Amino acid sequence: MLKKLVKTSRVKSPWLIHLDCSSCNGCDIEVLACLTPLYDVERFGILNVGNPKHADVLVVTGTVNHRNRKVLENIYDQMPEPKVVVAVGACGCSGGVFRDSFNVVGGVDRVVPVDAYVPGCAPKPEAIIDGIVLALEKLAEKGKRVDQGIFERLSGTRDAITAR
Repeated sequence: MLKKLVKTSRVKSPWLIHLDCSSCNGCDIEVLACLTPLYDVERFGILNVGNPKHADVLVVTGTVNHRNRKVLENIYDQMPEPKVVVAVGACGCSGGVFRDSFNVVGGVDRVVPVDAYVPGCAPKPEAIIDGIVLALEKLAEKGKRVDQGIFERLSGTRDAITAR
């Protein structure tokens, strides 16, 4: 019962963390516009948090370069399973106009797996919200797989104990 409640609440009220990987701040302004009273995503239970250990969704803006690659990897690794990543803006999706620069790794998907892409320079808040909703659908799917894996491990442990 408690497990079902936790799983439902994670999908119904996801917490996200926003990471700026050297963007021009156009996408960051649009991400923050989602939190203003005009769009007010918090009324849907979506909350912006500052600690990756509490986040379900990682929203990344900007081009990944060699300097912030490790930061992105560390934040991604600190997030609990299941987790989803949303790449926002042309720079986050593909590297943008900087993709051929010597210091640029490329889009977010070159470093961590991306579940939803929100193209545009800068994308509108409605598009960002749609991308987050798409990522939440994938979060629900991943949650089912994680729960099945835990159940299989627990049932295997129970079988090993009863065999003794």
